[in-house]
Amino acid sequence: MNSKERSRFLRFAVVGAIGAVVDFGIFNLLSSTKILPAIWASVVSFICAVVSNFIWNRFWTYPDSRGKKIGHQVFQFTLVSLIGLGIRTPLFAWLEKVLVVQASRWFPNFFLSPTFIGHNTALAIAVLVVMMWNFIANRYWTYNDVK
Repeated sequence: MNSKERSRFLRFAVVGAIGAVVDFGIFNLLSSTKILPAIWASVVSFICAVVSNFIWNRFWTYPDSRGKKIGHQVFQFTLVSLIGLGIRTPLFAWLEKVLVVQASRWFPNFFLSPTFIGHNTALAIAVLVVMMWNFIANRYWTYNDVK
């Protein structure tokens, strides 16, 4: 990987970290307060993170990506993200069931509830898996006008 691509990947990772803060923050707000069930809270938080990530990636990670109209890039980024959501949602649903049970065995009297630990661990794993998909697909499709 050349230095320019390495720099892009690092910026993408920073944007991803910002997106993760948005994602985890909204997820925990919605699920901990029981506004939404965990799976739906995960979907809503994902959408909020996608909006944040598109804005940061468009203007900071790939500022030289102006060969395509913004509407076209929004469509491509959204499609990549929806595929990511299709990967993330069943993965999260499976992991959260397993990890909540495991957390209740491993951390029964921990200061955080086993549900909180299981949900956030499941979300972290799903976010990491989808981050790899998002970087590769967006770099070589959404932002393929960047040299």
